[in-house]
Amino acid sequence: MAGTLLAVGLLVSGCQTSSLSSGVPIDRSAGSAANIDSLNAVIEANPRDASAYNTRGIAYGQAGRFENAIADFNTALQLAPNSYQSYANRALVYRRMGDLQAAVNDYSAALRIKPDYDLALVGRGNAYRALGRNDLALADFDAAIRLDSSNARAFHNRGLIYQAQGNHTQAVENFATAIGLDPNAAEPYIARGTSYLALNDPKAALSDLSDAVNRDKRSAVAWANRGVALETLGQNNDARRSYNRALGIDASNSIAREGIGRLDRG
Repeated sequence: MAGTLLAVGLLVSGCQTSSLSSGVPIDRSAGSAANIDSLNAVIEANPRDASAYNTRGIAYGQAGRFENAIADFNTALQLAPNSYQSYANRALVYRRMGDLQAAVNDYSAALRIKPDYDLALVGRGNAYRALGRNDLALADFDAAIRLDSSNARAFHNRGLIYQAQGNHTQAVENFATAIGLDPNAAEPYIARGTSYLALNDPKAALSDLSDAVNRDKRSAVAWANRGVALETLGQNNDARRSYNRALGIDASNSIAREGIGRLDRG
Protein backbone atom coordinates (compact mmCIF):
# COMPACT_ATOMS: atom_id res chain seq x y z
CA MET A 1 0.00 0.00 0.00
CA ALA A 2 1.58 3.25 -1.06
CA GLY A 3 0.78 6.83 -0.20
CA THR A 4 0.69 9.80 -2.50
CA LEU A 5 3.32 12.52 -2.55
CA LEU A 6 2.22 15.90 -3.78
CA ALA A 7 4.68 18.00 -5.74
CA VAL A 8 4.17 21.66 -4.93
CA GLY A 9 5.79 24.14 -7.34
CA LEU A 10 7.39 27.21 -5.78
CA LEU A 11 9.73 29.85 -7.07
CA VAL A 12 13.45 30.39 -7.47
CA SER A 13 14.82 33.09 -5.20
CA GLY A 14 17.53 33.89 -2.64
CA CYS A 15 17.86 32.74 1.00
CA GLN A 16 16.42 29.37 0.17
CA THR A 17 15.54 26.03 1.64
CA SER A 18 15.00 22.94 -0.49
CA SER A 19 11.79 21.31 -1.65
CA LEU A 20 12.76 17.96 -3.09
CA SER A 21 9.57 16.94 -4.83
CA SER A 22 9.06 20.29 -6.49
CA GLY A 23 12.68 20.48 -7.56
CA VAL A 24 12.95 24.14 -6.63
CA PRO A 25 14.10 26.19 -3.66
CA ILE A 26 11.62 28.03 -1.45
CA ASP A 27 11.81 31.54 -0.04
CA ARG A 28 8.75 31.90 2.15
CA SER A 29 9.26 35.63 2.74
CA ALA A 30 9.51 36.65 -0.92
CA GLY A 31 5.77 37.26 -1.33
CA SER A 32 5.41 39.67 1.58
CA ALA A 33 3.65 42.97 0.97
CA ALA A 34 6.72 44.85 2.19
CA ASN A 35 8.94 43.03 -0.31
CA ILE A 36 6.52 43.72 -3.18
CA ASP A 37 6.30 47.41 -2.20
CA SER A 38 10.10 47.70 -2.24
CA LEU A 39 10.23 46.05 -5.67
CA ASN A 40 7.57 48.44 -6.97
CA ALA A 41 9.88 51.30 -6.01
CA VAL A 42 12.84 49.65 -7.75
CA ILE A 43 10.86 49.23 -10.97
CA GLU A 44 9.51 52.76 -10.82
CA ALA A 45 13.08 54.02 -10.65
CA ASN A 46 14.40 51.51 -13.24
CA PRO A 47 11.53 50.67 -15.63
CA ARG A 48 13.80 48.80 -18.06
CA ASP A 49 15.51 46.59 -15.47
CA ALA A 50 14.63 43.03 -16.52
CA SER A 51 15.99 41.51 -13.31
CA ALA A 52 13.70 43.73 -11.23
CA TYR A 53 10.64 42.48 -13.11
CA ASN A 54 11.84 38.91 -12.71
CA THR A 55 12.32 39.39 -8.97
CA ARG A 56 8.91 41.03 -8.55
CA GLY A 57 7.40 38.19 -10.57
CA ILE A 58 8.87 35.77 -8.05
CA ALA A 59 7.33 37.79 -5.21
CA TYR A 60 3.92 37.88 -6.90
CA GLY A 61 4.11 34.14 -7.48
CA GLN A 62 4.91 33.48 -3.83
CA ALA A 63 1.96 35.69 -2.86
CA GLY A 64 -0.38 33.69 -5.12
CA ARG A 65 -0.87 36.64 -7.49
CA PHE A 66 -0.23 34.53 -10.55
CA GLU A 67 -1.51 36.86 -13.27
CA ASN A 68 0.71 39.67 -11.94
CA ALA A 69 3.63 37.24 -11.85
CA ILE A 70 3.09 36.16 -15.47
CA ALA A 71 2.87 39.80 -16.58
CA ASP A 72 6.19 40.61 -14.88
CA PHE A 73 7.95 37.58 -16.37
CA ASN A 74 6.58 38.55 -19.79
CA THR A 75 8.08 42.02 -19.37
CA ALA A 76 11.37 40.60 -18.14
CA LEU A 77 11.58 38.40 -21.24
CA GLN A 78 10.74 41.29 -23.55
CA LEU A 79 13.64 43.23 -22.02
CA ALA A 80 16.00 40.23 -21.79
CA PRO A 81 14.92 37.48 -24.23
CA ASN A 82 17.75 35.15 -23.15
CA SER A 83 16.84 35.16 -19.47
CA TYR A 84 16.56 31.44 -18.82
CA GLN A 85 15.73 32.22 -15.18
CA SER A 86 12.65 34.20 -16.22
CA TYR A 87 11.48 31.32 -18.44
CA ALA A 88 11.95 28.84 -15.58
CA ASN A 89 10.22 31.11 -13.07
CA ARG A 90 7.28 31.64 -15.42
CA ALA A 91 7.12 27.88 -15.89
CA LEU A 92 6.83 27.41 -12.13
CA VAL A 93 3.88 29.79 -12.00
CA TYR A 94 2.23 27.97 -14.90
CA ARG A 95 2.66 24.73 -12.93
CA ARG A 96 0.94 26.27 -9.94
CA MET A 97 -1.86 27.48 -12.23
CA GLY A 98 -2.25 23.96 -13.62
CA ASP A 99 -1.13 24.90 -17.15
CA LEU A 100 1.40 22.08 -17.42
CA GLN A 101 1.97 22.29 -21.17
CA ALA A 102 2.82 25.98 -20.91
CA ALA A 103 5.23 25.05 -18.12
CA VAL A 104 6.89 22.41 -20.33
CA ASN A 105 7.23 24.96 -23.13
CA ASP A 106 8.92 27.49 -20.85
CA TYR A 107 11.26 24.95 -19.27
CA SER A 108 12.22 23.85 -22.79
CA ALA A 109 12.90 27.48 -23.75
CA ALA A 110 15.13 27.85 -20.68
CA LEU A 111 17.01 24.68 -21.63
CA ARG A 112 17.54 25.86 -25.20
CA ILE A 113 19.35 28.87 -23.73
CA LYS A 114 21.15 26.94 -20.97
CA PRO A 115 21.12 23.18 -21.66
CA ASP A 116 22.76 22.35 -18.32
CA TYR A 117 20.16 24.22 -16.21
CA ASP A 118 19.34 21.49 -13.71
CA LEU A 119 16.40 23.32 -12.12
CA ALA A 120 14.68 23.43 -15.51
CA LEU A 121 15.39 19.75 -16.13
CA VAL A 122 13.91 18.74 -12.77
CA GLY A 123 11.01 21.17 -13.16
CA ARG A 124 10.19 19.95 -16.66
CA GLY A 125 10.50 16.36 -15.45
CA ASN A 126 7.89 17.04 -12.80
CA ALA A 127 5.60 18.73 -15.30
CA TYR A 128 5.93 15.71 -17.58
CA ARG A 129 5.23 13.42 -14.62
CA ALA A 130 2.05 15.37 -13.84
CA LEU A 131 1.05 15.02 -17.50
CA GLY A 132 1.53 11.24 -17.30
CA ARG A 133 4.59 11.31 -19.57
CA ASN A 134 6.81 9.24 -17.31
CA ASP A 135 9.16 8.37 -20.17
CA LEU A 136 10.00 12.01 -20.80
CA ALA A 137 10.12 12.76 -17.07
CA LEU A 138 12.59 9.93 -16.52
CA ALA A 139 14.78 11.22 -19.34
CA ASP A 140 14.92 14.67 -17.73
CA PHE A 141 15.78 13.29 -14.29
CA ASP A 142 18.46 11.06 -15.84
CA ALA A 143 19.92 14.09 -17.59
CA ALA A 144 19.94 16.10 -14.36
CA ILE A 145 21.78 13.30 -12.59
CA ARG A 146 24.33 13.02 -15.38
CA LEU A 147 24.99 16.75 -15.00
CA ASP A 148 25.26 16.57 -11.22
CA SER A 149 25.44 13.26 -9.38
CA SER A 150 24.84 15.11 -6.08
CA ASN A 151 21.41 16.41 -7.17
CA ALA A 152 19.14 15.09 -4.41
CA ARG A 153 16.03 16.48 -6.09
CA ALA A 154 16.69 14.55 -9.29
CA PHE A 155 17.25 11.26 -7.45
CA HIS A 156 14.12 11.81 -5.36
CA ASN A 157 11.95 12.58 -8.36
CA ARG A 158 13.40 9.72 -10.40
CA GLY A 159 12.49 7.49 -7.47
CA LEU A 160 8.91 8.76 -7.68
CA ILE A 161 8.78 7.66 -11.32
CA TYR A 162 10.02 4.17 -10.45
CA GLN A 163 7.53 4.07 -7.56
CA ALA A 164 4.66 5.00 -9.88
CA GLN A 165 5.77 2.24 -12.25
CA GLY A 166 5.70 -0.30 -9.39
CA ASN A 167 9.48 -0.70 -9.52
CA HIS A 168 9.90 -0.26 -5.79
CA THR A 169 13.38 -1.77 -5.50
CA GLN A 170 14.84 0.84 -7.84
CA ALA A 171 12.69 3.50 -6.16
CA VAL A 172 14.16 2.61 -2.75
CA GLU A 173 17.68 2.87 -4.17
CA ASN A 174 16.99 6.36 -5.55
CA PHE A 175 15.32 7.56 -2.35
CA ALA A 176 18.29 6.23 -0.36
CA THR A 177 20.65 8.28 -2.51
CA ALA A 178 18.46 11.37 -2.05
CA ILE A 179 18.51 10.83 1.72
CA GLY A 180 22.27 10.50 1.71
CA LEU A 181 22.57 13.78 -0.18
CA ASP A 182 19.95 15.68 1.84
CA PRO A 183 19.31 13.86 5.13
CA ASN A 184 17.20 16.64 6.63
CA ALA A 185 14.41 16.50 4.01
CA ALA A 186 11.28 14.59 5.03
CA GLU A 187 10.07 13.80 1.52
CA PRO A 188 12.46 10.98 0.55
CA TYR A 189 11.83 9.26 3.89
CA ILE A 190 8.08 9.37 3.18
CA ALA A 191 8.62 8.08 -0.34
CA ARG A 192 10.98 5.29 0.69
CA GLY A 193 8.65 4.32 3.52
CA THR A 194 5.72 3.93 1.14
CA SER A 195 7.84 1.81 -1.19
CA TYR A 196 8.90 -0.36 1.74
CA LEU A 197 5.19 -0.87 2.48
CA ALA A 198 4.69 -1.98 -1.10
CA LEU A 199 7.65 -4.37 -0.68
CA ASN A 200 5.99 -5.82 2.45
CA ASP A 201 8.69 -4.56 4.79
CA PRO A 202 6.65 -2.71 7.43
CA LYS A 203 9.55 -2.50 9.93
CA ALA A 204 11.71 -0.58 7.45
CA ALA A 205 8.67 1.49 6.49
CA LEU A 206 7.98 2.38 10.11
CA SER A 207 11.57 3.48 10.62
CA ASP A 208 11.49 5.77 7.58
CA LEU A 209 8.04 7.18 8.29
CA SER A 210 8.99 7.88 11.91
CA ASP A 211 12.05 9.73 10.62
CA ALA A 212 9.74 11.63 8.26
CA VAL A 213 7.35 12.84 10.97
CA ASN A 214 10.31 13.85 13.12
CA ARG A 215 11.38 16.11 10.26
CA ASP A 216 7.89 17.30 9.25
CA LYS A 217 5.23 16.92 11.91
CA ARG A 218 2.64 18.51 9.61
CA SER A 219 2.84 15.83 6.91
CA ALA A 220 -0.52 14.04 6.82
CA VAL A 221 0.88 11.62 4.24
CA ALA A 222 3.73 10.59 6.56
CA TRP A 223 1.43 10.11 9.56
CA ALA A 224 -1.11 8.14 7.52
CA ASN A 225 1.46 5.78 6.04
CA ARG A 226 3.11 5.43 9.43
CA GLY A 227 -0.31 4.25 10.63
CA VAL A 228 -0.35 1.64 7.87
CA ALA A 229 3.06 0.34 8.95
CA LEU A 230 1.99 0.14 12.59
CA GLU A 231 -1.30 -1.55 11.68
CA THR A 232 0.55 -4.10 9.55
CA LEU A 233 2.81 -4.83 12.53
CA GLY A 234 -0.25 -5.36 14.74
CA GLN A 235 0.32 -2.21 16.80
CA ASN A 236 -3.25 -1.03 16.41
CA ASN A 237 -3.40 1.54 19.21
CA ASP A 238 -0.33 3.33 17.89
CA ALA A 239 -1.70 2.99 14.35
CA ARG A 240 -4.93 4.70 15.41
CA ARG A 241 -2.95 7.56 16.95
CA SER A 242 -1.01 8.03 13.71
CA TYR A 243 -4.18 7.94 11.62
CA ASN A 244 -5.78 10.52 13.91
CA ARG A 245 -2.72 12.75 13.62
CA ALA A 246 -3.04 12.56 9.82
CA LEU A 247 -6.76 13.41 9.93
CA GLY A 248 -6.09 16.30 12.28
CA ILE A 249 -3.85 17.79 9.61
CA ASP A 250 -5.89 16.76 6.56
CA ALA A 251 -9.40 15.50 7.21
CA SER A 252 -9.66 14.28 3.61
CA ASN A 253 -6.69 11.89 3.84
CA SER A 254 -8.13 8.66 2.44
CA ILE A 255 -5.36 6.41 3.76
CA ALA A 256 -6.05 7.51 7.34
CA ARG A 257 -9.84 7.38 6.94
CA GLU A 258 -9.68 3.85 5.55
CA GLY A 259 -7.26 2.81 8.30
CA ILE A 260 -9.57 4.09 11.04
CA GLY A 261 -12.44 2.24 9.34
CA ARG A 262 -10.52 -1.04 9.35
CA LEU A 263 -9.60 -0.62 13.01
CA ASP A 264 -13.20 0.17 13.95
CA ARG A 265 -14.48 -2.88 12.10
CA GLY A 266 -11.79 -5.08 13.65
